[in-house]
Formats: sequence, C-alpha cells, structure tokens
Amino acid sequence: MATVRPGDQPVLLVVDLQVGVVANIWEGDRVVANAARSVATARAAGVPVIWVQHADDELVHGSPEWQLAAGLEPADGEPILHKHFNSSWEQTTLHDLLGELGVTHVVLAGAATNWCIRATAYGALERGYDLTLVKDAHSTEPLEFADGRVVPAAHIIDDLNITARWVSYPGVTNTTVAAADLTFTG
Repeated sequence: MATVRPGDQPVLLVVDLQVGVVANIWEGDRVVANAARSVATARAAGVPVIWVQHADDELVHGSPEWQLAAGLEPADGEPILHKHFNSSWEQTTLHDLLGELGVTHVVLAGAATNWCIRATAYGALERGYDLTLVKDAHSTEPLEFADGRVVPAAHIIDDLNITARWVSYPGVTNTTVAAADLTFTG
C-alpha cells in the first residue's frame, strides 16, 4: 500500500533527455523545448528541479550520447541522479532526496515514454506521491515488432497520457498538463 504524503510540495523530475536518447525519439526537438519550458516554469516558482541520467551498455556513462540534450542544463545546486534501470526509483537516492525536500507531488518530463517515464510514473504513484505528467514533454521511438507491425510513437505517448489521467491509486491524485499550461501555484 502506498504511503500517502500530506502537503503539496512539488518537484520537477526531468528523466533521460540525453543526446543519445533525444536523437531517436519522435519530435525530440519539440519535447526538449517543452521540457526546457517546464524547467523555466519550475525555477521561476522556486520549485526544485531534479535531473536523471540513464547509463547502460548502449548509453555509456560520460560519453557524448550520455550528456543532457542541448538546451537542458542543470542550475547550480540542482541534483543529478544516475540510474541503470527504467525506473528512476530503483537503486537511486531519489526517494531519500524527495523526503529531504518534503516533496509530495512529482511533475514528470523526459524519455522514453514506454520505458523510463512509465516506470517512474508508476513508481511515484506506488510510493504515494501525487503525479502530474507533462503531456507534451515526453516521447519515445516507434515500437517495431518482428512481424512488421509498428506502434507509432504518438500512440504510445497518447496511451501514457490517458493512463496518467485515469489510473487510480489510493490517496493520491494524478493528471496531465501541457508545458504551456504548467503552473506551480494553487
């Protein structure tokens, strides 16, 4: 059962918008621009921004592909977490960091929609955090099957946007918002 967290302290979590990821996602430039807009909105409201970078055999820590995408740069003091699994929660200090900040509400942007964003979103809800998915600041690649079927990236994104509004967990709220409409005020 999720731990319901009292309060309304938000954080913006920017996940895996790295050069090697953004190069392959659908409408990557637009997604990065919307994530950058979300970062600016959070900073203007005094809301903490946490950055997450993935590393594995294909996205090697420290390589040019591993770096954050152009236009996304952490400000002094903004934490950067490093992960090796889809979920930003697994074997990272994210949960502890959010506890130190008094966070109750995760606002989420990044890539890839069907892997790291979905896993991180569900992880937030399962841990009792309210969740807002920035619906135009996440993306992925088309999903191609061996038999030739293809699920377009836009359909994968739409699926998670719908799910993020309608999935139900006890004691938490979840929704989506466009980057242009994102606010951190009541």
